[in-house]
Amino acid sequence: MSDIIKVSAEARERAGKGAARAARRAGLVPAVIYGAKKQPTMINMDPRAIMKEYTTGHFGTRLWEIEVDGKKERTLPRDIQLHPVTDMVEHVDFLRVSAKTTVHVDIPVHFINEEACPGLKKGGVLNVVRYDIELICRADQIPEHIEVDMAGFELGDSVHISSVKLPAGTEPVISDRDFTIATIAVPSSVKSAKSGDADEEEAEEEAEEA
Repeated sequence: MSDIIKVSAEARERAGKGAARAARRAGLVPAVIYGAKKQPTMINMDPRAIMKEYTTGHFGTRLWEIEVDGKKERTLPRDIQLHPVTDMVEHVDFLRVSAKTTVHVDIPVHFINEEACPGLKKGGVLNVVRYDIELICRADQIPEHIEVDMAGFELGDSVHISSVKLPAGTEPVISDRDFTIATIAVPSSVKSAKSGDADEEEAEEEAEEA
């Protein structure tokens, strides 16, 4: 599990578009903390901490401990809104969580041991079907990534979820099929070579029959 991000925020007394616009004019990001059968807490945050985490590619998979007026809330980012032109953060939704909270999270996939993959050594191309996998896990056990071991896969092989060792305490949201994560695509040069070999063998057989 990754480290918990700890930040401070200021309470926002009013909800609505007017209060949100006022926060943005002040250089802050309006946000809300909701869930756990409690009233939503409206807050304003420093955009630097949010953008720093957003650019890592792990936004939404790390817990945030947000301190508001001396009270700490453990949360998980659930939604982020960006400006359509500037890509600046305009709003963030945070879900209150506890150690027992179960969440659905998209976890990035990392491919390892590509140098030990026979299919890639033979000129195959790694065709990634899923760059992340949605897992069910406890909020305090969210993995940073999923490792897919490519050792042993040949040309034309598919890597399915059943061949991946998932982190302890997690399971895929898709459970009704053995879905594909990646394939070892056969390049056209290899296909042409195989086709040429087949043509030669066929011609030899015809010559022998004649």
